[in-house]
Amino acid sequence: MKAKILRVEVKKPDVKVLKEAVNVMKGGGLIIYPTETCYGIGADATNTESIQKIYEIKGRDPTKPMPILVSGLNMIKKYGLVTKQVEFLVKKFMPGPLSIVIKKERMVSDVNQEGISFRVSSHPVASTLVKLLKRPITTTSANISGRSSIYEIEKIIEIFEEKVDVIVDYGDLPKIKPSTCIDMTDENNVKIIREGPIPIKSIIDELKNQIGS
Repeated sequence: MKAKILRVEVKKPDVKVLKEAVNVMKGGGLIIYPTETCYGIGADATNTESIQKIYEIKGRDPTKPMPILVSGLNMIKKYGLVTKQVEFLVKKFMPGPLSIVIKKERMVSDVNQEGISFRVSSHPVASTLVKLLKRPITTTSANISGRSSIYEIEKIIEIFEEKVDVIVDYGDLPKIKPSTCIDMTDENNVKIIREGPIPIKSIIDELKNQIGS
């Protein structure tokens, strides 16, 4: 069965259309949606079966945690350990293309590992979806693991039309690197996983300033 294509306006996405995508996630289905970086694969992050489907579709290493999108600090605090430094970075750089790995305190799903990688999106579609669902959603790139991120909607449809339930068509996205990602599970040893739109130096400098203040 082919995915339903839901087209949304760039300037003002229709909430009624996005609610249809949210209902699909509530029912255990998968969607593809735009973010401020690239297109992502979305599912209810508390639904283990849905997340397992994403691992299979992407060919993703099952030992790698599935990154999630949250609406803000209140939501992520339900699932992970948010320290003062993590909270500082969230307030400084989010919403935006920064992902932070923190210690898990509660199961997001059975397939999440010891840590949770989360971020708050600045994209109007992505942020509205997670607010409407009222639960975290997965935000892994809509691609096959190991391959480049996809920004063209025609290519998204070509590759995923028969693999997901809904594709939210926002048109072609500007080619922006996937989010910067850091591991804060040990604040005495911050690990750089990936540098993206936010320079690592900016993050390290802000952390030094915060510690020294």
